[in-house]
Amino acid sequence: MILEECGVLPLNNNKMSKFTELIKGETPVLVDFYATWCGPCKTMSPILEDVKSQLKGKAKVLKIDVDKNPQASAYYQVRSVPTLILFKKGKQLWRQSGVVQVNQIIQIINQNS
Repeated sequence: MILEECGVLPLNNNKMSKFTELIKGETPVLVDFYATWCGPCKTMSPILEDVKSQLKGKAKVLKIDVDKNPQASAYYQVRSVPTLILFKKGKQLWRQSGVVQVNQIIQIINQNS
């Protein structure tokens, strides 16, 4: 499930609590911290769509615009975009900045499912 790019953002109190609830669940959640002006972030969009279609509900995929959500970026210490963070049960299981290929993302999610 990719929430539309601005669908969960900005993260006001209601949306922040929904986000927190999602990342604390049993289902892995891959969060893409991105910016609209970022070339590599644009490259990640079709990659994440491919991941979503291949995983068929095994994980959730969310996008957070760092410019609209500086508080979330600061909290998770996002210093470059794109930054991908995989959460499960509220814990960061994996994190990487830059473009990541479909197979690597799927492998990481499968290892942490």
